Amino acid sequence: MMDELELLKKDWQKQDVVHPKLSYNDIHGMLWKKSFSIVKWIFLISLIELIVPHFIYLFPSVWQGDGNVLYKNLGLANPLLVLSVIYYVVVLYFIFQFYQRYKEISVLDNARSLMAKIIRTRKTVKNYIFFSLTMFLMMFMAVVFYIYINDDFINTLELSGKDISEISKEKLENIKFLSMLIVAAAGVAMTLLIGFIYFLLYGLLLKRLNRNYQELKRLEV
Repeated sequence: MMDELELLKKDWQKQDVVHPKLSYNDIHGMLWKKSFSIVKWIFLISLIELIVPHFIYLFPSVWQGDGNVLYKNLGLANPLLVLSVIYYVVVLYFIFQFYQRYKEISVLDNARSLMAKIIRTRKTVKNYIFFSLTMFLMMFMAVVFYIYINDDFINTLELSGKDISEISKEKLENIKFLSMLIVAAAGVAMTLLIGFIYFLLYGLLLKRLNRNYQELKRLEV
């Protein structure tokens, strides 16, 4: 469905229309409002993305479950804590950057200045997506690595109440390899799924922001 700006642009280009045509400032003002709204949504979505998952920790079953015990037995508690701290520090930095872009575009500028701010916003969003997906995959790969180097990994299966004393060494090694394979596959699958969600959320907003950028370039010609 054609948006209001597209309709107005077509009307502006008609030579036989009696009513007043849109001026340069009119179209620039519309592009500014659309860009401002898009950057605001990028900022809000990043905040929601950071805050909402933490409501999960309100449920005791999450932080008292066997998963945390397994991480401790694998020696993963501290490495995952370090990765989490790095992740949150960098994500908070990106959110601050989104807020900066939002505040910058809130001031009505000329087309060239607005174009520069759109480029900066696009670059910041792309870096944020790349960082988030990389960190998410690294956490899964850290689990795979610690399963590989941990000779006592099989003993953690006792958490499920299984007796492994009668299982042969070869079968235990196969179980260890299969566990690594499952975690790695889950990491790749989850990263792809989150990447797809990012494409839906941020990708569509960036596409619209890029369209505004192209329109501003035409205004500058």
